Order: sequence, then C-alpha cells, then structure tokens
Amino acid sequence: MDTFQLKISDAEYRQRCDGLLDQITAAGCSGVVLFDRDYIIYYCGFAFIPTERPIAFVMNSKGERGLFVPRMEVEHAQSNALIDAVAHYIEYPDDPHPMMALKKLLAEMGISGKVAADGDGYPRIFGYRGPKLTELGSISVHDIHDGVEDQMMVKSPAELALLEESCRWGNLALRLLQRYTRVGLTETEVERRASDEATRAMVAAIGPIYRGLSMTTAGAYGIYRGQIGRSGSNPHVLASNLTFQEGDVLVGESTAPIWGYVSELERTMFMGRPSDAQKRLFDHMIALQETAFKAFETAKTCSDVDKAVRAYFEKHDLTQHWRHHTGHAIGLRYHEGPFLDHGDHTPLKPGMVFTIEPGLYAPELGGFRHSDMVVVQEGGCKMMTFYPRDLENMIIPV
Repeated sequence: MDTFQLKISDAEYRQRCDGLLDQITAAGCSGVVLFDRDYIIYYCGFAFIPTERPIAFVMNSKGERGLFVPRMEVEHAQSNALIDAVAHYIEYPDDPHPMMALKKLLAEMGISGKVAADGDGYPRIFGYRGPKLTELGSISVHDIHDGVEDQMMVKSPAELALLEESCRWGNLALRLLQRYTRVGLTETEVERRASDEATRAMVAAIGPIYRGLSMTTAGAYGIYRGQIGRSGSNPHVLASNLTFQEGDVLVGESTAPIWGYVSELERTMFMGRPSDAQKRLFDHMIALQETAFKAFETAKTCSDVDKAVRAYFEKHDLTQHWRHHTGHAIGLRYHEGPFLDHGDHTPLKPGMVFTIEPGLYAPELGGFRHSDMVVVQEGGCKMMTFYPRDLENMIIPV
C-alpha cells in the first residue's frame, strides 16, 4: 500500500476482481451481478448511499467491469470507481423501469444463462419495487454470497493498515469521551464534544487525503449509545440523552472510518469507585477476554474460541449474565462474518480480524464489556487496539 495515499490501491482492486472471476469461472457462470453496497466498495471502491434507486456492479467472464447507476450517480461513479464503463438510467421510478437498462447492459457484456449474483434483483429497500434478475431474460442465479464473504474474511496488508489507522483515531475519541464525562452532563453533549475534537485532530493529522466513505459519520466518534447505568444491561440499547450520575456503570465505544474500514473499541467505565458486586463482574469480564485471547493459541475454528469462553461462564456460575457470542469479524462493515460463536465452525486463518467482546449483564448493576480488536496470526492473535483495560484506569472521578 502507498502509505501516502492511505487507501486500497488499484492493483488490489484488480486482484480482488481476479479472485471473484476465478469463482464465477469455476461455477460456469457468464458473469456476476452484485447489488450489496459493501460488496461494490470491496471490488471497485465505489461508495454510495443505497436508496430506492438500484445500483449494481457487473463483471463478465472476460473480466470486463461495469457499474449500473442512476443518472445522478454517473459522474460520481466515473471519478471514484475502478471500472471499465458506467451504464445509467434516468431515475426511479421511470418508464421503462430502470432494470431494463440493466438488462441492456448484461446483454452488451454477454452475461446470460447462469449468472452469479448476491440476490435475484435489487433488494426492496426504501419502497423499491421491480423485476427480479431472472425476469430480465434467460438467466438463472448462482448465489455468490459465500464466495464473496470468504474472500472478504482474510484482510490484506493494506486493509490491516487502514484498520490500524482507524484504531488510532478511535483510541483518541474514546480517550476524550472518558475525559469529558462528568456527573450532571448528558451523554449527548459529552459525545458531541469528544467526537468533534477527535475528528478535527484526525483530519488535521491525515490531511486532504482522508476519506471516510461512511454513511453515518463524517469522522471519528466516541459514544455511549445509551449504555449508562441500568440501561447498560441491554447491550444494544439506543442513546437517550441520559444524565451521568455518581455510581453509574458506563460502556463507551468508538471508531473512525478510514476509506470505509472501521475499528471497534469499547470500555466499561465507572462514575466513582465501583461496588464490590460491580468490581466482581468487571474482573470476570477481563478474565473472559483473556480466556479468548489465550484460546487463539490452539483454536482451529471460530467455535473453539467461543467454547473456551462459554466454559469460563459455566465454571464460575455466570451463565445468567451471558447475552451474546464472544465476537465477530470486522472490516468494511462493523459486523462481518465469521463469528466467534459455538455455532460457527469456520477455520481460523492468519489475516482474519475479530472483536473480542464477551460481556456480563446484570439489570441491577449494569453492563460490563470491553471490546478489543485482534488479528489472527500463526499460533495466536495480535492485539490491534491499545486502550488501557485495567480497573483503575476506568474510574472517572466524581
């Protein structure tokens, strides 16, 4: 990777497309059609906001690549995607239906018969309605989801560099979030201050080459997302503009999109000294993380890591506090497969990146969860995040 560009190179995009081409050739397909936003970013670098307007990445068996977009995205696609041609339609809805333009593009590229795709047509989001891919001609769909996901699982050196950059600025955002949290303030004002300051620092440091390619944020952010006090016992609660109080248990989290790649960093914090009951669950949470880290030394599959963590839950009579699996892969999406769960038997491979986030949840005490990112290596894993994890560093003075 060109470190001055801080992005995925054109050569890597071509390499990814070559890997996809090998898959469709082996399956006897005449080409591939991908509608998923993250898949499109992965193979040609075109980041967009999915709406009711269908967009697709198309490649034929010769390796020729095209994008199918609405008129409003033509110049955007031409200047930001590594493709050979852009085909467009006027608008959705229109007469004829926009998918007729896709039908024409497929015919021009010689794509018919057995076609690899991530779905039989554009998904029905934002009120979209339209014909299926198999209704555009003599087409049968070969599901390519698994092949694409398998390719995305193992991160390249360039992807790891982008994830590491995201970890750096996520670290700053969480540091500021913790620093500015005080009794009597609201989560909204603290989150905004920390996120804005971290973003300004990141943009100043990286400069004009920075691109987030995110639909949800313009830069780094640190948030609590409502995981404050007893609300923190619900792992996926939403922000509620809560006011910090002495005795609260907090779960803060942060990230920073870097050319579409995102990290995950989470820490359990305390407004003042924790009670003995809170300290007990915090200590077990740290031990659960350590159990997961250690499991990578001998684990062969994703399930092996989760089984080791579940065994700790059972041994220490903590199952009543269990809510979710040990972790998940991460990259272009903040949740990717495979998953560190006893039901996922995907073999572990060097270059896979996971969050390690076993949590403990007690309605009367709160939620206890650190999340750190690791990259799988031969004989173990390497930590990518680097925020303090010990109890003393998690106590906010009151």
